[in-house]
Parts: sequence; structure tokens; C-alpha cells
Amino acid sequence: MPPAFPDRAAWGTARQLRAWQSAALEQYFAGNPKDFLAVATPGAGKTSFALTLAANLFSRRVIDRVVVVAPTEHLKTQWAEAADKINIPIDPNFGSKQGKTSKDFKGIALTYAGVATNPLALRIRVEGFKTLVILDEVHHAGDSMGWGEAVREAFEPATRRLALTGTPFRSDANPIPFVRYEPDGSGALRSVADYSYGYGPALEDGIVRPVLFMAYSGDMHWRTKAGDEVAARLGEPLTKDLTNQALRTALDPSGSWIPAVLTAADHRLTEVRQHVPDAGGLVIASDQTHARAYADILKSITGKKPVLVLSDEAQSGRKISKFAAGDDRWMVAVRMVSEGVDVPRLAVGVYATMTATPLFFAQAVGRFVRARAKGETASVFLPSAPHLLRYAAEMEVERDHALKPRSEDESQLLVDAEQTESEPDADLDGEHSFAALASDADFDRVVFDGGEFGLGAYSGSEDELDYLGIPGLLEPDQVKDLLRQHQAKQVARGGAEPPESYSTHRRLRELRKELNGLVAAWHHRTGKPHGVIHAVLVSECGGPPSAVASEDQLQERIDAVRQWATSGA
Repeated sequence: MPPAFPDRAAWGTARQLRAWQSAALEQYFAGNPKDFLAVATPGAGKTSFALTLAANLFSRRVIDRVVVVAPTEHLKTQWAEAADKINIPIDPNFGSKQGKTSKDFKGIALTYAGVATNPLALRIRVEGFKTLVILDEVHHAGDSMGWGEAVREAFEPATRRLALTGTPFRSDANPIPFVRYEPDGSGALRSVADYSYGYGPALEDGIVRPVLFMAYSGDMHWRTKAGDEVAARLGEPLTKDLTNQALRTALDPSGSWIPAVLTAADHRLTEVRQHVPDAGGLVIASDQTHARAYADILKSITGKKPVLVLSDEAQSGRKISKFAAGDDRWMVAVRMVSEGVDVPRLAVGVYATMTATPLFFAQAVGRFVRARAKGETASVFLPSAPHLLRYAAEMEVERDHALKPRSEDESQLLVDAEQTESEPDADLDGEHSFAALASDADFDRVVFDGGEFGLGAYSGSEDELDYLGIPGLLEPDQVKDLLRQHQAKQVARGGAEPPESYSTHRRLRELRKELNGLVAAWHHRTGKPHGVIHAVLVSECGGPPSAVASEDQLQERIDAVRQWATSGA
């Protein structure tokens, strides 16, 4: 007998479904729509939901073919392997120019780029069968106007269309085909999901892991294209350009920031593997040159070469699959593992990329949230850049895709922000090349469940190790309790050695650490962002940013914060 929905007793896969999947299927079959947009957080099980829906439509003879469109070549194979397990054989090697595939297949899988190569041929194929089209991570259909138009042309005659995404927003205003938009009251059109299942509910249901964001600041020194030398502290109030330059300096593999952060991340992975023996780590790099350099640094730290995944290598997909099934500690990649790729054992990440759109950040963090057992936590190390800390704090915020007018300048900024480099920018148009001159790393804070914990600490210090040593199997409330305990312990431990006994270099670092700790404490008392507090101190006390401030200027700011605390200002 074919499965009959919503009679769950007759539906053989019902026991394998999660509550949200069952609810979404109920909603789907209540209306039997031609188009359905399901938004579910990364790791929630969108693939299982889609294939269960497809199996049911096959059994009802609503469809006799399925077409899956995915962002990458690797994901095509991943879909085919998952579909084969429930007797829906899919050809992941289908080329739109060939027109036919083996009669053993019930469907095909393509990339969005593949659809754009010959949308008319796909349209003819779709018209010839009762076809379900599954648009995986459908926001990619808006990556370019050409892709969106091709998807619309190819799949307009489909019998049914199921759109899936874990990040229902884009950084531009390209419309996404087959997605419904409605006015939001502010002059924009906003996408409307037929069913949504966000990170917050998934966390409550134990389907995804809570994420500890380990933020690292530090003093940066670089030379601009104009030949000027600049020093600033990552995380302090800076212009957008200076923030990007400080971030670029931090991510330079020749400095001290990256080795310190990779060392801390590996220490964290060791702690997690005490409770989750096969836990793995992933470093997301800006480009191939940086990825190779990070891999060399990790080899020097761990004694073993990590798995290196570069997008232009023919074996990239196999490398990812082998890593997912193996026990290697680390993988380094550029963008290949940023979205959709299923590596459930990833538990520690290092966000070491200049790509910093909300969309990419959410996709990247999504690689670490898939839970396999109760109490697992994920840890993502990232620079203390204001926009990244904001994204981390907003993990549970629901977003939709808004279509609104934008200026030409804004359009170009968005293009630049989402641009992928295969090699570092050589800055050939300037008199000088940008050069990262020096960097160091300090533990800044932990962002968890919308809150911030920690008062700053030197890399390798006892304070930092307390936060890195949080067990890998804890409930969210237990994590919060431990973070509060470590913060209280850190406050009580402060001031053990007087700064005057240090060399000038160490005195300055100690004073900066003390100032950052006081700023963090004032943040917890008032709720004001760290950057705003630093800006007020610079305004009241004068002088340059903390990275280049003198001892007297730093001490004056320290005294000012203490005065605020005394007076209750």
C-alpha cells in the first residue's frame, strides 16, 4: 500500500521524521500548492523533509520525475546519495546538453550554473514529465539576473516546485524566482515563507548545537596603499575602511594573530574531543594562498597536515566526504564547505575570511550546528570585528529577503563584499602595496546566547585557558553558568602583578588589557556596546586609539571608567 498522508500510521517513514518536518508536511498536503518555500535552519534536516515529500508525491502519482538544483557539484552528489537510500535514484552527473539519462533514474541533479547553460532544454524535459523541482538553497537563484531568469524559464512548467533555504535573505535586491513577496509597510517587498523553522526553536528541540563564539582582538600594524603606516586595535571604534584593513592584517598568515588563534582553536578541539572523540575542526580562509599558509601553520601546531580543500581541485568533493567519514582533526577550505555540505562531526571552526556578509556568515556557522548527541556544543573562533560580533549576537534572529531600491554605490559595495578572490589582492593600482606589518592576538570575549562573557586576556594566559577548557558536552544553561563562573574568577584574579614591574611593551599591553576588562565590565553593567564605550573614553580623555595610546593616556581612561563606576554615571 502506498503511504497515505496525513495518516501517520500508514506512512512508513513517520517514525524517522522530526516534529517540524511532520508539521511542514501536514501544512503542505493541506493545501497541495504548486510552490512551497520551506525555511529551516542549517542542520535541521531540509534534505530529509524534501525527499520524504518527493516520495509521497511519487506514491500518489502526482509526479513521475524529480529535478534537484543545488549550489555546488559536491551537493549534487550528496543529494543523489541521500535520495538513493529511499529508492529515488537521481543522476548527479546529468548534463543539460545530453537531454537523456538512464531509465534507471527517477530524477536528475544540477547546479544553478548548470541550469543557466541550457534552460530551454530543461524546460522541454520538465514539460515532458510530471516533475517536482527541488530548489536547494534557493537564494542562489538570485546570485545573478541570468541565473534567476534561467531558473524561471526552465522550471515554470513544473508540476510542483519546492524551494528550500536555511538563510532566507540576500545582501542584494535580486528577486528569487518562485518566491512570494509581500509589502512590509516600509516601502520594501519581503519574502514570505510557507513554513519556517529557525535556529531558536531548533536549539530548544535539541536538533542543533548551541554555539560559543570565541572572539579575539589584538594590536594591528599595517602600511596602506598610500604608504602610510597605521596602528589600531581590532575591535575598537574604527571607520569601515580601517576595520577592514585591521581585519586583513589579523588574517595575514605572516603575523602573530593567526598562529595564536589557531593554537587556541586546536586547544579547544582537544578539549571537545575528550567528550566527542571524532570531533573535527574547519578553518574557512579568504583565498587559496591563505588556505595553504593556514594549513602549514596547523601542521606546525599539531604535527599533522590538515585536509586542504581548494575549489579548483578535481578531488575537492571526495576530500570533503573522506574527511566527514574519517577522524582527521582539521580541514582548511576557502568556500567549498560554506553551505549545505554535511559534515556533522565539525565542532570547532575558525572564521578567517574577509567575506563578511550576513548571508555568508550564517552559512558558514551552519556547518557547525548540526547536533548528533544531547549536550554537544560548537565553538567558532572569529576576529573581534564589530559586524562579525553583531552577526554572532543575532544568531537567533529571523530574517527574510527584502527587495528595496538601492543606489549604484550601494550595489557596488554589495558586489565587492560578496566577491571571492582566488588569490590575494596585489593592489597593483597604488603607489605601494597594502602590507600587514605586525599583529598580535588577545582573547577578547565569548558571545553566547546573545550575551557576552569575559574581560579580555592574553593569548596563552590562564584566563584564556579557562574559557577554552569548557567541556564539549554541556546543556546551554550549564554553559552559561560556567561562563559566569569563569568571568567572576577572572575579575577576582585581576591585578596580580603591578604593571610598573614590566618592560614598556608589557606595561602597555597590561594597561590595554586592564582597560578592555573595565570596558567589558561597564558593558555588562550598562548594556552599551564595547565600541561605544571606547569612543566615549577617547572623546572625554582625548588621544588616539588604545593600540597607539601612551601609558598616561591609557591610565587616564582606566581612571575614567573607575570614576564612572564609583559615581554611577
